[in-house]
Amino acid sequence: MKENNLVKNASVLMIATVISRVIGLIYRRPLGQVLGNVGLGYYGYASNLYAILLLVSSYSIPMAVSKIVSERLALKQYKNAQKVFRGALMYAAIVGGIAALVAFFGGSILLPSNQQNAVPALRVLAPTIFLAAVLGVFRGYFQAHHSMTPTSISQILEQIMNAIVSVAVAYLLIRHLAPEGGTKAAIYGAVGGTTGTAAGVLTGLLVMLFIYMLNRPYFRKEKRKDTHKGEETYGQVFGIIFMMITPIIFTTFVNNAGAYLDSYIYSAMLDRHMSADAISAAYGEYSNYYMPIINIPLALASASASAMMPEVSGEYALHDLNAVNGNVNKTIRLTMFLCIPSMVGMTVLAYPIMGVLFPSSTDLAGKLLLTGAVYVVFAALSTITGSVLQSIGKQRVTLINAAIALVLNIVILAVMLILAPKLSIYAVMLANIFYALIYCIVNDIMLRKYLGYRNEWIKTYLQPLIASAIMGVAAYGIYEGLFMLTRRPFIALLAAVVAAVLLYLIVYVKISGTTKEEMRRFPMGTKLVRILQIIHIYH
Repeated sequence: MKENNLVKNASVLMIATVISRVIGLIYRRPLGQVLGNVGLGYYGYASNLYAILLLVSSYSIPMAVSKIVSERLALKQYKNAQKVFRGALMYAAIVGGIAALVAFFGGSILLPSNQQNAVPALRVLAPTIFLAAVLGVFRGYFQAHHSMTPTSISQILEQIMNAIVSVAVAYLLIRHLAPEGGTKAAIYGAVGGTTGTAAGVLTGLLVMLFIYMLNRPYFRKEKRKDTHKGEETYGQVFGIIFMMITPIIFTTFVNNAGAYLDSYIYSAMLDRHMSADAISAAYGEYSNYYMPIINIPLALASASASAMMPEVSGEYALHDLNAVNGNVNKTIRLTMFLCIPSMVGMTVLAYPIMGVLFPSSTDLAGKLLLTGAVYVVFAALSTITGSVLQSIGKQRVTLINAAIALVLNIVILAVMLILAPKLSIYAVMLANIFYALIYCIVNDIMLRKYLGYRNEWIKTYLQPLIASAIMGVAAYGIYEGLFMLTRRPFIALLAAVVAAVLLYLIVYVKISGTTKEEMRRFPMGTKLVRILQIIHIYH
């Protein structure tokens, strides 16, 4: 395997992430039509609790394995690196197995009392937690070797299998077991949807096992090159894994527990104001229409963080703070280059996006995207800054920061639902925005303290914001004009998005003075340069 630079690694993961998320959006449309909004609500509640248990057992494993292994690779301790890999597999099997049992037997306790119809769907997801834990170790190991392609391939194939099986099994279960519709159909539909998740994770694990077997000769050769004498014992390895993974697990748990806690608080506090089905339907639109679209640019931030961690961990281990800060700046700038225009585009085109992608959605989904797209920028920043702190060994600091933001999130949500219950699902959305904002602010303060880090405000935020504002005005005008002429929302939306992307690139290059060499470092930069040369922006 060849070493790749930070931007190339981030680009590979970003492209794979975009493909995976687009597949996810495409299958949400037929899934929503098959399940209905109530079924989507059950599916959303089960998926939220599954996500929390996944966070506790395995979500942070790729990040932790990548950090620990990359540190040893930087010091040429190849035997210790492989020992960490084997120890992490054992850790994942134990913790993932325990979490799977909790999901299967404890779901009825952990789910809200008025959402017990989501329990069967959660039980289908239980074995998936174990498989995902093992999968995470393989992905982290390859990422530590600066190879993002295996993770990318497995992500795409995982999502394809998820999409196919989710829709097919949900349709078949409803058709044969609940043809009369109603609550029974919603329950079986949610079970079908979660079956797809399980099939996808299994596919991803099989792909990573296959790629690992192909690369075993390389890993053995790497081990033979090790001249380091101080080989770690398995006891030391387990201690390191536990001390590294445990704070990251708690941080990641706190960082994402808001979704589960918000859904629980929302459901419990509105029980006197809305019916259980109305609560499920509103939450279904929030969790299955609004959040998947929001998560596309956020996944790009996560990909940037995954690519950055081994680089920053290795440089920090060598005490090269200038290189650390340089890579942090590159990562944040790259992420904002993508996330700021995404936020603006989703805001101005909220209703056509929801109408075209999810015909079964109501106006609620469009309003959520219109008012909540700003979450993208704050959440992306919190993801990157949190990953930097973890990369330099400040896991406890990250945990404290996440806990502060979570407590304030819960307080804000509870106050809004008490004082203005009519806000309903909008209260959940607003609480999430406040959480991300608070978290990225306290993380930035800690980066200044430990790294002397300073944001490049003009290049990172102001230039893409100005370009995005101009793009947003043009995109809205193009969509409205074409829709009036054609009355076809898909054609108008597609033309508006294509024109918006091109205009954003042109304005951004003009404002920022980005050279051809700098543009080539962005995702698909070579292709972007060619396009800009064709229209004579570059010569």
